[in-house]
Amino acid sequence: MILATLAVLCGLVMLVWSADRFVDGAARTASYFKVPPMLIGMLVVGFGTSAPELMVSALSAIQNNPGIALGNAYGSNITNIALILGITALISPITVLQQVLRKELLVLTLVTGLAVWQLWDGQLTRVDAIVLLVLLAALVGWTVRAEHKAHAPAASATEEGATAPSLDDEAAAPIRPILFWLIIDLALLVISSRVLVWGAVEIAHGFGVSDLIIGLTIVAVGTSLPELASSVAAARKGEDDLALGNVIGSNLFNTLGVVGLAVVIQPMSVETQLLSRDIPVMCVLTLALFVLGYNFGKSRPGRINRLEGCLLLAGYIGYTAWLIESTFIRGAA
Repeated sequence: MILATLAVLCGLVMLVWSADRFVDGAARTASYFKVPPMLIGMLVVGFGTSAPELMVSALSAIQNNPGIALGNAYGSNITNIALILGITALISPITVLQQVLRKELLVLTLVTGLAVWQLWDGQLTRVDAIVLLVLLAALVGWTVRAEHKAHAPAASATEEGATAPSLDDEAAAPIRPILFWLIIDLALLVISSRVLVWGAVEIAHGFGVSDLIIGLTIVAVGTSLPELASSVAAARKGEDDLALGNVIGSNLFNTLGVVGLAVVIQPMSVETQLLSRDIPVMCVLTLALFVLGYNFGKSRPGRINRLEGCLLLAGYIGYTAWLIESTFIRGAA
């Protein structure tokens, strides 16, 4: 128990430190390549910080433990919206651009609807998994291509005037250490989160907590700590697009990539409680992002303010209380 407690403390310290450096590196990379921070937030920060979820769910699938595999993925989605965006908005209100509502959040809503449809029959097959993984690959390709087209005029102007920056040019040399440390910091994020989750799970097992509740709470929160640390650090630095893009990208990757890989490894039966309790909460929170981010006819961009952050956080606390009540109290009865 002492070793597990030390793992939690050390993992948390390393997580916060590496997240701060990682957000700095991501923002500098976006600035250098003239890439919108939202794209970096979705692809680099969002997908990259979902590596712990991918690892945990894949290992759980190999060990034939669908409770942790699916609970981790969908529980992380709930945590990302309610807990992470709630805390982030409390620290600094998050600006939500209308193009984000029309594109990225719309895609996330459609993907969430696909997940509900696949789960409805109580089974996830390898065909379902292949659909999810193919859709993930197509989504990444579409996002990159759309951003490339959006910046094509700037690229053409560069060709007419000066030579565009290249990693092979001497002018591009400063980006190399930035990319190097970006990868190192991402690796530290993943490692520190794994150390922290290991310690938390060991402590939970010491108190006799079941694997299902671990998957939906401790593991879901633990594997979402990179997203929490990155979003909070981004919000403190005024990088709203990174903070929001991080959550959107992470939820997309959890729903498509994490679940897809786990089910490719081992097809799964879906527990009734997941369909009746956790999936509806995930859907409601995803739709809530539209309501909170919409500007309702105002000329300025929408914002998730501190009051709305409190509401998201209260929703997460209420969900956790519901989870504990349905798992322990009803179970004991």
